[in-house]
Amino acid sequence: MPGYVIEFNRRDGSRRVTEFPGVTGSREALLLRLELERLREDPDVEIVSLNGPSLQQVQETHSRYFLGEELSNAS
Repeated sequence: MPGYVIEFNRRDGSRRVTEFPGVTGSREALLLRLELERLREDPDVEIVSLNGPSLQQVQETHSRYFLGEELSNAS
C-alpha cells in the first residue's frame, strides 16, 4: 500500500509530504519517518507516516496536516 511521510510544523502549519507508491510504500515511509525522527532538532516539527490508497484519501482522513502551506521537497 502506498505510504506518505508528513513533516508538519505545529507552529505555522506548514508541511512537507513525501510519497512512496506501490506495495512497499508503507514500509519505505515508516523507515524514512524513523530516520527523520532520529535526526529531528526542532520539537515543533511532528513527523508521521500514514498509509492509504491515495494522497487524496489521506488528506481527507488526516485533514489537520493539510491546512497550511506545502513546502518543497527540494533540499
